[in-house]
Order: sequence, then structure tokens, then C-alpha cells
Amino acid sequence: LHMGKTMKEDLTVVAKCIRQLYPPEFNVFGTYAELYHHHFASEAKKAAESQLEDKDVYLLLSWVHNIYPKDMRKDPVLAEELEKVKLGSLLPSSLSKELERKYLESEEATIKNSLNKCLEKEIERWKEDKEPEKLNGHFQSELLAIFVIQSIYNGQKRAKEVSVALGEELSYRLSRELAALLRSYKDAFEDFKEKGKKQGHYRPILIANINNCGNFR
Repeated sequence: LHMGKTMKEDLTVVAKCIRQLYPPEFNVFGTYAELYHHHFASEAKKAAESQLEDKDVYLLLSWVHNIYPKDMRKDPVLAEELEKVKLGSLLPSSLSKELERKYLESEEATIKNSLNKCLEKEIERWKEDKEPEKLNGHFQSELLAIFVIQSIYNGQKRAKEVSVALGEELSYRLSRELAALLRSYKDAFEDFKEKGKKQGHYRPILIANINNCGNFR
């Protein structure tokens, strides 16, 4: 963040105040921009090749795909001049792809684990014979339907904020996880319908799960 802010502020000063003091053939702005970019890219590469936490992988990808090309290089004061310099990406394509792979695998695994735990918790509630919560006067499993939908939606949203392609790939992966979860949910519910008939809240639990179907669709 400090490096990005410094680069943006300094190049703004060069564009507004310093460039005009030199003959055009000196290409003062281009020289500054190339040197800053080279340093920034070398630091980004160094970071990408180190052992990064998941949140750091996400942040670095955000810089490569979003913050650097859009917030910095599309700045009204700098955009026209930077377009002439042709700086390229902060990271080599191969390294960027490797980070994307790590991010997608980590995010998919995290959300999958979260969804499975949510289903396990819901099944425990059935076994404990607890009356489901009511939403707008109707029995519903707020934990299961709403949590699952929000988890998947938020995952898609985070990935899309980095790049459209990353968002699409994660959406595809999460659609498979959702299908797998729904199969497990159906199997568990069928089992409960057979074995839970003597429970006091059997009927409200059935109704809550039937009402979940609309949300999942």
C-alpha cells in the first residue's frame, strides 16, 4: 500500500510539475514510470515466490488484476501518459496463474468445509428434536439455507472483485460443491424422515426443510 501510494503521488508530481521542465526527448515521465514499475514488480514477484497466507495471496492478486491496473494506472492525471509507456503487469503470467490456482483451491476448500460443518450442525439439531426457527411466520432453517447461500455468494463476489475470469472459475467450482452438498442434505433428510417419526418436533422439522427447497432453487 505504501509503495503504491508513493508511486502514484510521485508520478502525479512528475506529470504536473517536473515533466515540463525538460525537453520532450528526455521522456522524463516515462523514465520515472518505468523505474517505479520495475521496483514495484520486483517486490511483487519476491512476495509471490515466498510462503504467503491465503489472505496475502488474495491481496496480491487484487493488486495485480485490479488495484494496480485500474485504480493507479487509470488515474485521470496519469492514464494518458502511462498508456504511452506500456508498463505491463506486476507479475509474469506464469506466476500470476500459480497464485490464482492457489487462491481457487484454498477458497473452494474453505467454503466446502464450511458448508459441510453447517449441514452437520443442522442434522444435530434434528436429532436433538429442537423446534426450527420461524422466518416471516414460517418454519425455516435459517442456519442451513441462508448460511449456505451467503457463503457461496460471498465467495463468488470476492473472486469477481479480483477479476471476472477468477469469479467465473470459482462460481463453476462452487456450483459442484453446492450440488454435492444438496445430495448429502437429501440423503440425511430421507434418513431423518424414516427414523425421526417419534420425535416431538418431527412435523415442524419436515416443514422447515421443505421450505428450504425454495431458497435453494
